[in-house]
Amino acid sequence: MLHLLRKNKIVAGVLAIIRVYIGYQFLHAGYGKITSGGFDASGFLKGAIASSTGDHPAVQGWWATFLEQVALPNADLFSILVQWGEVLVGIALILGLLTNFATLMGLVMNFSFLFSGTVSTNGQMILLAFFVLVAGANAGRFGLDRYAMPYVRKQFAARGHHKEGTNAA
Repeated sequence: MLHLLRKNKIVAGVLAIIRVYIGYQFLHAGYGKITSGGFDASGFLKGAIASSTGDHPAVQGWWATFLEQVALPNADLFSILVQWGEVLVGIALILGLLTNFATLMGLVMNFSFLFSGTVSTNGQMILLAFFVLVAGANAGRFGLDRYAMPYVRKQFAARGHHKEGTNAA
């Protein structure tokens, strides 16, 4: 099964459709936040913190503590990170550029929303994103990764050789 996900061209096509779908969802959400001109994460953060109490809390205490101590005091920064993070993840996934990294960042955002008590489409997007992530390079086969990843690998290899030469001296 793993070999099929990582090597098959037909599966790469299906993964491209999944990748573009997830990318569109992120791009659409982020673009809406940016163009509305007034996105402020503090209300969402306060709601998540409030959902951490009672008989059946939707938000676990450790996450509420993080939101209260770190995210809420920096709500302006988190507002920017959410808006632009969604847009950039969306663009990268649609183009198939740095697919694995973009998928990982999308997963971080989706899990953050789930931890904060939001269900919506996050669970579905997480499930689909895992297929993209496990597929590795095959998920970006029909995208810009086909051209970008050989360049990235070459740059990392060149840095590795440079460091090896420096250590030998």
